[in-house]
Amino acid sequence: MKSETIDRIRKFTEERDWDKFHSPSNLAKSIVIEAAELLECFQWSDEEYDLQHIREELADVIVYSQNFLDKLELDVDEIVNMKMTQNEAKYPVDKAKGRSDKYDKL
Repeated sequence: MKSETIDRIRKFTEERDWDKFHSPSNLAKSIVIEAAELLECFQWSDEEYDLQHIREELADVIVYSQNFLDKLELDVDEIVNMKMTQNEAKYPVDKAKGRSDKYDKL
């Protein structure tokens, strides 16, 4: 995410004095709630959906995720790369390519 976007999220929260409500558990709950709203976009059809509504719900997930990163002083690049290293070890290309099996079933 661009630094201007991150700064905008932080400014929005700061101007409203909402950081006091952003405990790790509240932010985790908010991410799950917004992710459920994103899933709701596909509740009755995998093919017929409102792309604008998807954008809005996905943005909410991302904004809360950035707030969570800030609250726990985590670096998104660091944690994503750490997880990708783990995933690459669990799902080697020669075993996982074209398969949706969990790593322990490869």
